[in-house]
Amino acid sequence: MDYWKSSPKFDASSPEARALLPFFTEAATIMQYTQGVPEQFLSRIDPAAYALDSSLLQRTGQDIIQLSLFFDYRTNVEAYASWHEYFRKESPPLLAIWGKNDPIFLPEGAEAFKRDLKDAEVRFVDSGHFALETHVEEYGKKIDEFLTKVLD
Repeated sequence: MDYWKSSPKFDASSPEARALLPFFTEAATIMQYTQGVPEQFLSRIDPAAYALDSSLLQRTGQDIIQLSLFFDYRTNVEAYASWHEYFRKESPPLLAIWGKNDPIFLPEGAEAFKRDLKDAEVRFVDSGHFALETHVEEYGKKIDEFLTKVLD
């Protein structure tokens, strides 16, 4: 990502940082909630959820905070190799439930767990990024089943 390569230090005024500001608009917030969600599930998304998120993102100073968080996310990417080494060495139980149409965290990210964890449970629901908004009952059932199996 150009933003991470633009400078070793966070600079909210850089062109790369400023290019990310549209991600904090109301339209972008609504898109995160609705893109990839099949028509029959859109009514499950409470508009209050994205209205609240959007209003909180519009508070003074939030642009700087969000840009800083985006910049710092590079440290997660840098740590992926060590996380996967931990997975291979320790084999912790893992359940990943993902929106199969998530435009932000692509399904390949969930599938990657299976490379290192032979018993990883990866499930997909027919939804987008905020899949819990549209499939809360399914999430609850799968989490309960997983914990029952792992803890028994």
